[in-house]
Amino acid sequence: MTDALKRLSDEGVAIWLDDLSRKRITSGNLAELIDQSHVVGVTTNPAIFQKAISGGEGYEQQLTDLAARGVTVDEALRMITTADVRDAADILRPVYDSTDGQDGRVSIEVDPRLAHDTVATVAEAKQLAWLVDRPNTLIKIPATKAGLPAITEVIGKGISVNVTLIFSLERYREVMDAYLAGLEKAKAAGLDLSLIHSVASFFVSRVDSEIDKRLDSVGSDAAKALKGKAALANARLAYQAYEEVFSSDRWVALERQGANKQRALWASTGVKDPAYKDTLYVDDLVAPNTVNTMPEATLEAVADHGVISGDTVRGTYEQARAELDAVAELGISYDDVVQLLEDEGVEKFEASWNDLLKSTEAELSRLAPSKD
Repeated sequence: MTDALKRLSDEGVAIWLDDLSRKRITSGNLAELIDQSHVVGVTTNPAIFQKAISGGEGYEQQLTDLAARGVTVDEALRMITTADVRDAADILRPVYDSTDGQDGRVSIEVDPRLAHDTVATVAEAKQLAWLVDRPNTLIKIPATKAGLPAITEVIGKGISVNVTLIFSLERYREVMDAYLAGLEKAKAAGLDLSLIHSVASFFVSRVDSEIDKRLDSVGSDAAKALKGKAALANARLAYQAYEEVFSSDRWVALERQGANKQRALWASTGVKDPAYKDTLYVDDLVAPNTVNTMPEATLEAVADHGVISGDTVRGTYEQARAELDAVAELGISYDDVVQLLEDEGVEKFEASWNDLLKSTEAELSRLAPSKD
């Protein structure tokens, strides 16, 4: 069942699971995926935690204890989510050790309500790193304009970062620049650069969802022929940018000091349109030194019928550029699409977090000891 996953891994694509819950940890399922499905990392986000904790299984005792202590809902939520991340990090620790810290990683996101506040994002990142207290944690920071200087500051303090919600090629280059600037700060502070790691989460499927909708509105044969192509083209051009930045003189100077490349991570790789093959954003985004974080359904689909046929990214840049140009020629604004997707991404995570706050608050109230 896992031959395709092994081939993917052998091609230099790290397979991470885009999901986490306490049940997944305590049942042994996460350990099983690591052992049998080549999973070497885990990503979380506010929507994932909202689904896991609202489902409730495995959280009752901790919620009861937190209610007895009378903690605030914000504190309760951080205690619950960091406990899950800490336990997952411990399960993945052997992978972390065997890959010199590159994999075996678990990501946890800063409060999405802070996405446009640089100072608060830095403070939250430091707090999360302290709370989880595991070397194989990645703190997720959104690639908003306010997030960019936060990335530099946090990396400069020696904290490893997963930069999330990247949709545009321009923003991706700004993210890589923020990472290099952070490494330079860390070097100036005398920190060991070899201990700092980062991934840049470049979102895939949502680009097709939005651009396909606009192509449908155009309705021409030329527009129909472009459906399902923009997301792959965008991601492939991102990898071209990665190759350029991480072969530059600026990078080479840092690499000589022990720095690690910031890997491109393909995020949002579950296919949204049933007309497309369900392994599209895995089969067609195979490139060395990348990460693909998959929801479990996608992981199972790749294991069952994924077609891993070597590198499907390098050598495609000219075609990818032509496809994005063709979309633009139909009057669809790339800049408008990627800004909309970033705004929506932040809003969706914030809405999930707010829902989670409400449901957790209700549970704390239900479980609070009687004052009689």
